[in-house]
Amino acid sequence: MSRLYRSMRTKLTANYRGQAMVEFAMGVTLMLIIMCACIDFGRALNDVQVMADLTRQGSNLASRGTTLNEAAAAVVSGASGLDLANHGNVIITSVTNENNVFKISGQDSSTTDGLTKLAATSKIGSSVGATATLPAAYTTSTLQNGQTVYITEVFFAFSALTPIGALTNSAVSFPSTLYNAAYF
Repeated sequence: MSRLYRSMRTKLTANYRGQAMVEFAMGVTLMLIIMCACIDFGRALNDVQVMADLTRQGSNLASRGTTLNEAAAAVVSGASGLDLANHGNVIITSVTNENNVFKISGQDSSTTDGLTKLAATSKIGSSVGATATLPAAYTTSTLQNGQTVYITEVFFAFSALTPIGALTNSAVSFPSTLYNAAYF
C-alpha cells in the first residue's frame, strides 16, 4: 500500500469514529427524553385510573345510605396510593330532580381543620339549593322527578417525577391538577 493511501484511510477512520460518537450522543439523549416522558405519563395515567376507582367508590357509598361526610372521609383515607389528605380534595354532591330542575340537595368536601389542601371547587355547583350543572346525558327523562344522583369529584395535585416531566409540566403536556368524577 502506498503511504498516501494509508494516511487517507487513517483520517477517514477517525472521522467515522467521531460521527458514530455524535450519533450515539444524540440517540441516547433522545432515548432519555422519551423514557422520562414515558415514566411521568405512566404515573399520571395510573393516578387517573386510581382516581376513577375512588370516585366510583365514593358515589357508591353515598348512594347506599352513607352520609356524604363519611363517604368523603372514606375516599380520602382509602388505601389508594394517592395522598389525598395532603395533595387532593374530594367533593361529594347529591343532586335531586325537583320538578325538572336539578338542585343540589347536599354537598361535602374533604377538609383538614377546615382548610382544603388543594383549593378546588366543584364543577357541579357550590351551594346547597343552587341549580346543578350536570352533563348532557342527564336529562329529565334520565333522572325522574324526586330521584337523586350522587356525584363524587376527586382533584389531585400531580407533580412530575423526572426533570423532563417537570420541564414539560409547566409548558405543555401534564396538568398540575388531575380531575375525575363519577355519577351514581
